[in-house]
Amino acid sequence: MDFLELERAGDAVATITLNRPEKKNALSIAVRDEVTATLGELAEDPSAKVVMLTGAGSAFCSGFDLAEFQRLDDPDHTARLWESSDRFHHACLTFPLPLVAAVNGPALAGGFDLAVMCDVRIAATSARFSHPEHTFGDVVYSPLHDIVGGGVARDLVLSGRRIDAAEALRIGLVTMVVADDELADASRAYAVTVAEAPREFLVRTKAKIIARAGIHLGATLDL
Repeated sequence: MDFLELERAGDAVATITLNRPEKKNALSIAVRDEVTATLGELAEDPSAKVVMLTGAGSAFCSGFDLAEFQRLDDPDHTARLWESSDRFHHACLTFPLPLVAAVNGPALAGGFDLAVMCDVRIAATSARFSHPEHTFGDVVYSPLHDIVGGGVARDLVLSGRRIDAAEALRIGLVTMVVADDELADASRAYAVTVAEAPREFLVRTKAKIIARAGIHLGATLDL
């Protein structure tokens, strides 16, 4: 994998690290496709129970790679761009096991979407969340609405304002906030606790979460 690291520590917790730190882990077509493929493999792995997602370097994820949006005059590229996007969103939203986001820094635009497509978010004090693309692009709205409620979700997606980790905790966007150097251990400890449950029960519970969210194939940006 060119842009991801997959760590298996010999137990039921797998950690996916977005590994494009020089681009703040921007979600290019290649990165999205690697996430999609890796989640697909983990979904079929009977030894996996919980998957953690985090970013390398100082950012969780800065969103989609905007450089790829400068080639929308190329029909083949545009088709790849949106097909990759749909596969990625659908893979995250319908992943059959618990997803825990370890938000190690800014989670912006599509990176904010990635965080809310996870089931639980644990944030470092350096974490920030915003939708700066609110003036020119769509957001994945429904999961955010389910997490923080309609009033707060509408504020965040319509204004694009940035919130820090403390506010994210206050509004219920994240489960806990820890020091940056404690994030990996705290997130892993949480994931290990979740993984104490039998895999079959985790799958059944996650199926209920997905059903309640009303996720439909092919409608990942407009649930």
